[in-house]
Amino acid sequence: QVQLVESGGGLVQPGGSLKLSCAASGPTLSPYPMAWFRQAPGKEREFLTSMSWSGGSTDYADSVKGRFTISRDSAKNTVYLQMNSLKPDDTAVYICAAAVGPYSGRRTPYTYWGQGTQVTVSS
Repeated sequence: QVQLVESGGGLVQPGGSLKLSCAASGPTLSPYPMAWFRQAPGKEREFLTSMSWSGGSTDYADSVKGRFTISRDSAKNTVYLQMNSLKPDDTAVYICAAAVGPYSGRRTPYTYWGQGTQVTVSS
């Protein structure tokens, strides 16, 4: 069973930046395709970005393209989400996910999910 633990959320002013981390642990330490989603109150979970296990392929939702960047440290089984130019609409619980099969961008079936970390963008 893979466990995913997010960290780095918090309160930030509009225009500010945050960097989230997601550490994967478990009996199998093989690298996985990983992704970030978010869910705001009353809204459906939204795909943000994903990365293949090698890091060679990425996919971004239009809503965050150019502002958010996904990266990973495979040696540490950790994926990061650098968020810049944050807006109040970015307020949500940010959730990381990992897949066990081939990477296909946002269409990848993600199997493991973290509990999420709250990001609040407000002045």
